[in-house]
Amino acid sequence: MDPAGADGPWTDLERPPLRAPALRRALVGPGAWAALEVVARTGSTNADLLARSADAADRTVLVADHQDAGRGRLGRTWTSPPRAGLAVSVLLRPAADPERWSWLPLLTGVAVVDALGGLGVDAGLKWPNDVLVRGPGRAGKVCGVLAEVRGDAVVLGAGLNVAQRAEELPQPAAGPPGSPAALPPTSLALAGARSTDRDTVLRRYLRALRARLDEWSTDPAATAAAYRCACLTLGAPVRAHLPGGDALTGTAEDVDAAGRLVVRGSGGARTSLSAADVVHLRGL
Repeated sequence: MDPAGADGPWTDLERPPLRAPALRRALVGPGAWAALEVVARTGSTNADLLARSADAADRTVLVADHQDAGRGRLGRTWTSPPRAGLAVSVLLRPAADPERWSWLPLLTGVAVVDALGGLGVDAGLKWPNDVLVRGPGRAGKVCGVLAEVRGDAVVLGAGLNVAQRAEELPQPAAGPPGSPAALPPTSLALAGARSTDRDTVLRRYLRALRARLDEWSTDPAATAAAYRCACLTLGAPVRAHLPGGDALTGTAEDVDAAGRLVVRGSGGARTSLSAADVVHLRGL
């Protein structure tokens, strides 16, 4: 295939392909990531790593220049123009008790916030792990996280909008009838990031994720504190739409030891909700 042709990686010189050899030199090694592969195109980096989960090494990273069948929580789809965003998944074999694995997607969201802070982007988390840009410019969702488990392996996927223009972003997903409109998607370019070079963004993210994983292994209380500090949901009035059509309205008070959102209802009762319990969570 002609690299400068209609389907080639150099059709848009403002969106070059990722530089895999340089990324491996920077990120792979003892105490860091075990392996890093960049592919030109795939359906889903999460699905690809899950398919390799029996043999892939702990701390394997897979990145795609173009992902055309990405999946979010509850089967929601995620797509992006070629080389405009980052679709990155990591495979882990955690030594921690599986009861603690629920924190892995949450700390992944914290790592994204860490990485974006280094790029001058003020971001926070909507529970459980949507990354939202705040402040002036184009506020909205910039990244989603999906965790999937197979056997002793956990795959953590992140889809991060980097260089998308406003017309390339989808309309926000409609919520349940009567709920407030969701924030529109945004990108680092629209949010005024200091850099939209995808190699730079990927390096920052993977280094931040490695640091948060190490922290979680040795000091999980510190990870929980960092999550609560970044979580924009806490203290806000919310309505949680549950499977079966029920809804719970109250104030988001805390995130408990299992990563569940604790909501205090109007009568004072406190309910802990896991991500699997909630179809949509909206502010009021």
